[in-house]
This record gives sequence, C-alpha cells and structure tokens, in this order.
Amino acid sequence: MAYVLDTAGLPAGDRVEAVHTAMMYASAPCHVIHEDPARPVYARMGVWDLGDANIFTHRSSGIRLLRTAKLARQDAMPVIALSVQQRSTGFLEQGRAGPFVCARGELLGVDLSAAYDYSWSGDGAAGCLQIPVDRLGLPIDVIRSALGRLPASPLYRLVTTHITALSQNPDRITSDQSAATVAAASIDLCRALLASAARTDRHSSATRAVLAETLLTQIRAYVRQNLSDPDLTPARIATTHNISLRHLYKLCADAGLSLEQWIITERLQGARHDLLTPANRTRPIAAIARAWGFRDPTHFTRRFRARYNSTPSQLRASSTEARTPGDPVL
Repeated sequence: MAYVLDTAGLPAGDRVEAVHTAMMYASAPCHVIHEDPARPVYARMGVWDLGDANIFTHRSSGIRLLRTAKLARQDAMPVIALSVQQRSTGFLEQGRAGPFVCARGELLGVDLSAAYDYSWSGDGAAGCLQIPVDRLGLPIDVIRSALGRLPASPLYRLVTTHITALSQNPDRITSDQSAATVAAASIDLCRALLASAARTDRHSSATRAVLAETLLTQIRAYVRQNLSDPDLTPARIATTHNISLRHLYKLCADAGLSLEQWIITERLQGARHDLLTPANRTRPIAAIARAWGFRDPTHFTRRFRARYNSTPSQLRASSTEARTPGDPVL
C-alpha cells in the first residue's frame, strides 16, 4: 500500500479536488469543505489493508467532512470507523446526539454508512481503524447505540492505545508476518468495546454473548501489558476482569491454554528478544529478567534453559560472537 494522497507535490490550485477524490476512495463519500479554501490547503492520507479492516490516516489543514442522508443511502456495505484524534480537536455530529468534542488523544466512533458532520480547525490529524459491520458480529442497533458512549466502556483506553499504535506505524504492522493475527485481534477488541459500551437492559442478551466470546482476548491483552509485574497472578487477572478464578481457568482450558505456562512463555520470549538486541549488550542479565517479571535470577535461568536449551549468558555470548567475531563477549 502507498499513500492515497500527499498534496506536497501538487500545485495549490489542484489540491481541493485532489483531496475530495482521495477521500472518496479512502473513506466514505462526503462533501469536503475546507476551512480556508482561499489559502493553499494541504493533506496527506493513507490507507493500509489489515485483514478484513483497514487503517486510515489523515492529516490536513482545517477541514469539514459532511455526509448527507442522500449520500448515505448510496452505500450498500455499512462500515464503522474508530478514530483517535492526533492533532487539533475533532467535532462530530451524528444522529440525534448533540455535537461530540474529541480532544487530542481521545477516541470517537463514526457510522460511515450514515449521515454525519465531522470537522477540525487548523492543523489536524487522526488515525482510525475502519471495519465492515458484518465483521463485528453485532446488530447494527447495538453498534449505533455504542458509538455515542464509547468512554463508558472499561476497554476505552485499551482500544484507544491500540488504534494509536496501529496508525503510528501502519507500514511495518501490515507488512509483518503476524498481520493476520493483529487484524483478528483488533477486530475482536473493537467488537468487545462496542458490546460493553452498548450494554443496556434492552441489549443485554446480545452484548453478554459477545463479551463472553471476547473475554479471553481482553485477558490476553491485559496479561501482555503487565508481563513485567512479578505480582501478575491468576487471582489478580480474575479480579481485574470481574470473574472467578474457576471461570478464568475454564476460559483458558476451553481455548487449550495453560495460563501460567503461557505467561511464562511470553515472558521468556520477551527476555530472549532483549538479550538478542544489540542495544542491550551491556545490560545485566538479572536486570532483563526483572524487567520481564522474574524476581529470582536462578529461577529465570532454569526456565530459560528448559525453553531454549541454552542459558541466557550462552545465548548472549553466541549472538555477540556471530555479530562481531573479534569483539570480547560482554
């Protein structure tokens, strides 16, 4: 994938039309209204395929994207966008809700298949994940109900951080061999966010089923974020997710997962990566072990040898010798 548009190489007189054409391709057809068309506008947009979804980034001078009801009726495939405001402040009006103000670093949800009015002033930017509604496995009324109250979900900050990371380095993420796994996990996280935000008595049966299906995804994400904490225990994981320890173990068993072994494996993989990173050549092995949640260096070495058939010091020495044959082993 390449950038859809970068106006830096275009004459000023051609930019307004170029931005409109690019927006038609990158997101939903809409009227593109520039804050100050008398001055040269600028824009840079990009779209990257990520499985069944896509990452869309947009930075430009002040702009208003107006999608009318007439334009909305022309689309056959509903799509939602979960967008993190990266520069300036975003303003969204959609449905009967009043204007939604999205500060920098916050997340907003837009139903791209419906009418909306979205804008920012001055130098603004946003990065978003665009997902077809049929990939979310949620009724459209549940999704629309959720979009207006995303901050009410306990997953709001987690998903905001995730989408921010996706939009900061989309080239590398989408070209990596793990892109398909990232895509599935991203859709699953967004699905859980919407389901939890939409939880009401009227929708409780639909959202409860979705939350149950995505709970293990939430648990995995939580564990990965807390691998460095030596006090990360099954009991703490269960308490954090408001489930019993027994239910936690059942979720893992149903997925063919040994929780404690998986945590140790994730920690060992992180430690191994750090040991092989040239920038860490002088960093003490004990410090690396502590950074990945191992309090006892002896325990760490024993687990590491069992996993990789090599001690941490042996791995570091062989790696250093392979990179720089004449250098002393650190």
